[in-house]
Amino acid sequence: MSTAAVQTSPPARSGGAAAIGLVLTIALSVVAPIVTYNTLVDDHGWSEASALLVSGAWPVLDSAIMVAWRRKLDEFAIVTLVFLAITAAVSLVGANSTRALLVKDSAVTGLFGLLCLATLLAPRPLMFYFGRKFGTDGTPAGVAYYNDLWRFEGFRNAQRRMTLVWGVVYLIEAAVRIVLSYVLDTSTMVTISPFMIYGTLGGLALWTIRFVKRTKAEGEKRAAAAAAAAGAQADAPAA
Repeated sequence: MSTAAVQTSPPARSGGAAAIGLVLTIALSVVAPIVTYNTLVDDHGWSEASALLVSGAWPVLDSAIMVAWRRKLDEFAIVTLVFLAITAAVSLVGANSTRALLVKDSAVTGLFGLLCLATLLAPRPLMFYFGRKFGTDGTPAGVAYYNDLWRFEGFRNAQRRMTLVWGVVYLIEAAVRIVLSYVLDTSTMVTISPFMIYGTLGGLALWTIRFVKRTKAEGEKRAAAAAAAAGAQADAPAA
């Protein structure tokens, strides 16, 4: 009876595919929405809500391109669309004073934090899909290898821990910004709010990179120790 071989090392990444996918995601899901939103609001006098809805078309286009390219709608694209829907819904609720808009921005990041924590109850947490999106080149071999890592307890625990940290930090960030929106004057808050948003994101990204490297090194160390112990046991003379 034949047994399917289990791939123990990651497949060679397609540099071109990875680069194209990353550039498209950054351009269409990050840069284009910001440029579109600012252009419509600052240069054409659109309302924030209308500009936000229009700028949200770019990530949808990114998802459509990826679906056509990969022949599947991955979970990252679904999460992106859900987040856009949450953002649009929050932007349409209540008054549109400057303070209200600042509070709404905080509510969006807070809802993202809640989304992270909610996925801890799902079969796989949110950071698993983020890791698969940005940690592979999107090819079937790369995705299959990443999916197969889920069978390792250490990998599962790491994904859940990262998701927990992202969720808690974003809830704290949202709460702090909401409080500051009422404590500080509007001009000061408008100035520091972007630094809080991108500072939190940058800090979490840096922590995640270091955490992944440390976890990977610890996993390789345990695997080597287990292999050495198995080899010693196999070489031991029978009693």
